[in-house]
Amino acid sequence: MGLFSKLFAEFVDVIEWTDSTSNTMVYRFERYGNEIKYGAKLIVREAQIAVFVNEGQVADVLGPGTYELETKNLPLLTTLQNWHHGFQSPFKAEVYFCNARRFTDMKWGTRHPLMLRDSEFGGLRIRAFGTYGVRITDALKFIREIVGTDGVFTTEEISSQLRNLITSRFATIIGSSNIPVLDMAANYDQLGEFLTHRIAPEFGEYGLELTRILVENISLPPAVSEALDKRTSMGMTGNLDRFLQYQTGVAMEAGAQNPGGGASDGIGMGIGLAMANRMNDKLGGGSNTTPPPVPGAGQVMYHMVVDGAAQGPYTIELLKQQASGGRLNEESLVWTESMDEWQPAGSVEALSVIWSKAPVTPPPIPGA
Repeated sequence: MGLFSKLFAEFVDVIEWTDSTSNTMVYRFERYGNEIKYGAKLIVREAQIAVFVNEGQVADVLGPGTYELETKNLPLLTTLQNWHHGFQSPFKAEVYFCNARRFTDMKWGTRHPLMLRDSEFGGLRIRAFGTYGVRITDALKFIREIVGTDGVFTTEEISSQLRNLITSRFATIIGSSNIPVLDMAANYDQLGEFLTHRIAPEFGEYGLELTRILVENISLPPAVSEALDKRTSMGMTGNLDRFLQYQTGVAMEAGAQNPGGGASDGIGMGIGLAMANRMNDKLGGGSNTTPPPVPGAGQVMYHMVVDGAAQGPYTIELLKQQASGGRLNEESLVWTESMDEWQPAGSVEALSVIWSKAPVTPPPIPGA
């Protein structure tokens, strides 16, 4: 070390750290030979905590402010070693700056699907993803438990451990909640708040505060999602005849917009076949022009609820058969087009004939 370097090193130091990154949690101030001079200025900015280490032992934990490193200003350091002012460096010291701001948008998620028992679908596998936020609240504990002597400690070095902790607790909570899969989307906020409250004490063991957990998505395996989409589509189709008519109209419109394509040829063949069938019916003498009567035509048709599902439609005669077989009783819900809502079968006057019992003996014959 040259003479000028030696003289320059003996001047009063300014110890500070300005963070230019978004993921650095702890930074150790680098100084040649770890020599901190008497009277050096230590600047701790807002959202920073400085941990002063003298010869391997924590001397002080300092919050935001400007400190002059003298014996009278560092009472904890005084108990460890008296400082001698002047151009001397009788001790080795280190300063760790802890970033106390909130680290947000940290990712968590299940690496492998979680097994879940659902009340509607039975056994399922689900995956979950989200974000969480943390910040350092106990700098000394965080350095002792996690950082050690690492000069630059980033969020990537601890994110795996925190993610595994959240995932493990999420699996336990979601498995015991008995929330149906189709209702989970309505409970994301409650799940996030409950997870935060449940896991926060374990983060505190590291000197960290878990500010918030957000559940962004809970998904099903692709095969299950596809089956669920088909089931939803079937429920939205409604009247199948009208749906087929609508699909036919859409296909005809597409064919009209693309007259040279194969779709128009297929539509033309379909229309031609339909016209041929109509002409064949007319040339056949009208023997087959009148279709056979539809069973139950002209009669009031009823739907009934069996095991939570709607069945029907049935005529009154068919409902009598259902009642004799034990599938229909007076408390069973029924509905027909003239009703605004489902009603118990026993309250429908038109169905009273089902419950009326025939006399045991026939009435006397007139004129006998």
